[in-house]
Amino acid sequence: MTVNKHRPHLLVLPEDDANRQLANGFDVNVGRRQFQILPPAGGWVQVCDTFASNHATSMQRYAGRFMVLLIDFDGDLNRLGVVKSKIPEDLRDRVFVLGALTRPEGLRQAGLGSYETIGGGIATDCRDDSQAIWEHELLRHNKSELMRLRNAVRDFLFPA
Repeated sequence: MTVNKHRPHLLVLPEDDANRQLANGFDVNVGRRQFQILPPAGGWVQVCDTFASNHATSMQRYAGRFMVLLIDFDGDLNRLGVVKSKIPEDLRDRVFVLGALTRPEGLRQAGLGSYETIGGGIATDCRDDSQAIWEHELLRHNKSELMRLRNAVRDFLFPA
């Protein structure tokens, strides 16, 4: 389902199919026309390239557009800085870089459930301002981005 681009909305650009499935679990718990999952980009570098070539200009056009770049960190915490450096300065407050410290497969192997179940838990944490899933060792590095994301999208994704 496509979003209403004239109202606040969140787009998710996943790196791969596992990340897309995480976003699907989140989507089921949001279920509004203010959330859309884009096709997987095929790698974290491709996420950066796709964002720059296909989404940066439209974000400048639509002030209510927010975006999550959902990547694998592959154990490299410096990746956050690398990805953020590719985001134009005027968009940095509306673009969020999130992902598993290694790969999403690690979350399943840790017993957190299917990708969709994990994504649903992530949505619940965002809605309830809790940390049940986000405090997992493979996700806690997202804390600063998560706080920014919650503040930006809570009112339109999780209205009281």
